[in-house]
Amino acid sequence: MSVIMTLELRGDPKGLEQFANQNRDKMQAVLEAAKQHGLIAHRFYGSDDGQIMVVDEWPDPGSFQQFFEEATPEIQPIMQEVGASSEPRITFWRKLETHDDVGWES
Repeated sequence: MSVIMTLELRGDPKGLEQFANQNRDKMQAVLEAAKQHGLIAHRFYGSDDGQIMVVDEWPDPGSFQQFFEEATPEIQPIMQEVGASSEPRITFWRKLETHDDVGWES
């Protein structure tokens, strides 16, 4: 069963949107590398208090970890550009069977 990966860090969400709009090729290159490692789904989220969160679905934690290790040279300059001021906190989540699923093709 797949896992959800969250990556959280302090940074500038609006700066990330601006960077992504001005550097679509760089963003797409990282996305394509992730897909080659098995990425199933991906989204960025931002909060008004300077938090950036990535929510991904991966086949397993190892697939993400291999991608992240290999793509760090491309990812790190992006994070510096958007003012990342903390180390990313990465968490892997497994779906719990609670029999009350709604949405996401439940």
